[in-house]
Amino acid sequence: MGSVDSIAALEARVVAAEKLAQRAYDRGAVENVFSKYMHLHNVFQDEQIKALWVKRGTPGIHAQYTNVGVYTDYDSVMAYHSDRPSPPGKLILHETTTPLIEVAGDGETAKGFWLMAGVESGLSDRGNVGAMPEFLYEPEDKNVDEKRVWTHWDWCHYALDFLKQDGKWKIWHFRCLEVTRAPFSENWITFAKKNQVAFDKDLAYFGKDGKAVFMPTPDAKADKKADVYAPDRARQLDVPLPSAYETFSDTHEY
Repeated sequence: MGSVDSIAALEARVVAAEKLAQRAYDRGAVENVFSKYMHLHNVFQDEQIKALWVKRGTPGIHAQYTNVGVYTDYDSVMAYHSDRPSPPGKLILHETTTPLIEVAGDGETAKGFWLMAGVESGLSDRGNVGAMPEFLYEPEDKNVDEKRVWTHWDWCHYALDFLKQDGKWKIWHFRCLEVTRAPFSENWITFAKKNQVAFDKDLAYFGKDGKAVFMPTPDAKADKKADVYAPDRARQLDVPLPSAYETFSDTHEY
């Protein structure tokens, strides 16, 4: 009887170890998905990013990049990644760090939270400067080849939900939560109040020849908003951090 009990206990330990190993593997796979997203984003390869998302028709897909609105339809989410230019002289370098990732006990979903520190920069033809405030650009004595220079330090959080589809992890819910930014020639504290004006304009990016390209019209207003840094209030977490959960119905949605 004792040997039977020992075998049963050993089998249970093997099952538990296999489950733990699978969760560890899944955690690495989830981190790789978002790392791949960011490497592609940094070199404007958004057509490849589309394949990292859940497939068309997946219930609940959504993305939120600013405080203006949310994209809740597959096509509107993909619109953000469509026709994104790669202008000469433009440098985007978003470096993600400090990942906090939880894979559901049932292995079907996962949650991730990252910090990002980076730079965004490029050149704008003079005729394309007026769409955004002057304070986003470097002083005119920093012009290059008669073009205005914009160079920003940029910090934000990313909060994502992932769904396993056909055995592969895919992005399901996506939130970019800007913390603060500042031009190279100014610190982020003095820039903070001015930045709120620019942030509310819902700029997507500076495109060809530095032309301001704004976000597509969102499908819904944003109920959840990023706590963009301001010098007159204390910082707080924008969203709950991932914690252990069994199924997605047990946790919050990003």
